[in-house]
Amino acid sequence: MGKGQKLYKRAKEIIPGGTQLLSKRPEMFLPDLWPSYYSKAKGCEVWDLDGNHYYDFSLMGVGANVLGYAFDEVDDAAREAIGKGGMCTLNAPEEVFLAEKLLELHPWAGMVRYAKAGGEAMSMAARIARAYTKKDIVLVCGYHGWHDWYLSANLVKGDPLAGVHLRGLEPAGVPKGLAGSNLIFHYNCYEEFEKRMEERKGEIAAVIMEPIRNEYPKDGFLEKIRAACDREGIVLVFDEVSAGFRLCAGGSHRKLGVTPDMAVFAKAMTNGYPVAAVIGKTDVMQAAQDTFISSTFWTERVALAAALKSIECYQKYEVDKVQGHVGGRVKEIWADAAEKTGLDIRIFGILPLIHFEFGYDNPLVYKTCFTQEMLKEGFLAATGVYASLAHTDKVVDQYAGAVQRVFAKIADAVGKGRDVKELLYGAVCHAGFERLN
Repeated sequence: MGKGQKLYKRAKEIIPGGTQLLSKRPEMFLPDLWPSYYSKAKGCEVWDLDGNHYYDFSLMGVGANVLGYAFDEVDDAAREAIGKGGMCTLNAPEEVFLAEKLLELHPWAGMVRYAKAGGEAMSMAARIARAYTKKDIVLVCGYHGWHDWYLSANLVKGDPLAGVHLRGLEPAGVPKGLAGSNLIFHYNCYEEFEKRMEERKGEIAAVIMEPIRNEYPKDGFLEKIRAACDREGIVLVFDEVSAGFRLCAGGSHRKLGVTPDMAVFAKAMTNGYPVAAVIGKTDVMQAAQDTFISSTFWTERVALAAALKSIECYQKYEVDKVQGHVGGRVKEIWADAAEKTGLDIRIFGILPLIHFEFGYDNPLVYKTCFTQEMLKEGFLAATGVYASLAHTDKVVDQYAGAVQRVFAKIADAVGKGRDVKELLYGAVCHAGFERLN
């Protein structure tokens, strides 16, 4: 057990759930053996508390670092802002400069508000939409965070949110009176969307959805939803927290050709600094003045300055093209290794956020084994890769060799009729939210 594993054992004793983010729990990767903590990160390289070196071919800061870790130009902008004072009684001018930049990228929008994280920005967007329409019900498609407005979907019978992103999201502590205030529909299922619209006709404030995640829209899915919202006077909100700044500078909807009434950004917009933005049409956004939305640290200067520089670098280095190239190479690497070894996998997702899954019973066993063996090869890896500017062809070549060797090892066990679980040194990874002891 290394320093990271020991520290995480202590963390579980004094931090409920062990970490602040479900996606960073070691149990989601390799229980008991994941390095857990980093001492340094640069580019796509990570060093753990024991000084072990890895290349990150997994989440890249949970999707936040499209330029790579500790990107000099962005960090220099942050340091300059720190030197000028990160907080003051007066407002930071970067609030205006960043708003102007976001509106330049999205000419359909007229106003901007800020938050610190994607989840709270989505909560803000839901509040503004309800304030504007003076209605309560929202239709939801995708993952939108931990706040009551979203998690209340699981107050009704079953686990409705399991089918859109994560299973087991317990709504304990969410007021039971919110049950039925949001209705779930699934991506590319327009008939289901129509049914939800009819069920609460005249009561719907907003349709809140990810415009894209693991698959592209089919049969005019987004266009039909846009038309329905226009027809019924419903606010269409695109959650671009994950998809934004992947397919292009700004929101994925710019590439998909459908304009929302509001859009929400975080993660890749800032390359790791905590700021989120809600943008929208002027009449809709003005409703923010009819309800109380305010927080001290939304005015903090450093992250705003970093976000401005991050967007500038994203455009300068054409990062969307690099992400597409890296994702395309990773997709080919998986497909080629699977063909050569005979492993059954399914590849899916957009190239900047490419994923695969094993086509066997108990796929989590195979996923855990893949992560375990790739860790031994010097890679932080699971069954998904968030592409970044830092993933050079040289590093991708090294990843290709490691994937081939690991796939071959798993395939050898499968071919010999062995239980792949016998290859594991510890427990099987989790797939959703579970309470930790």
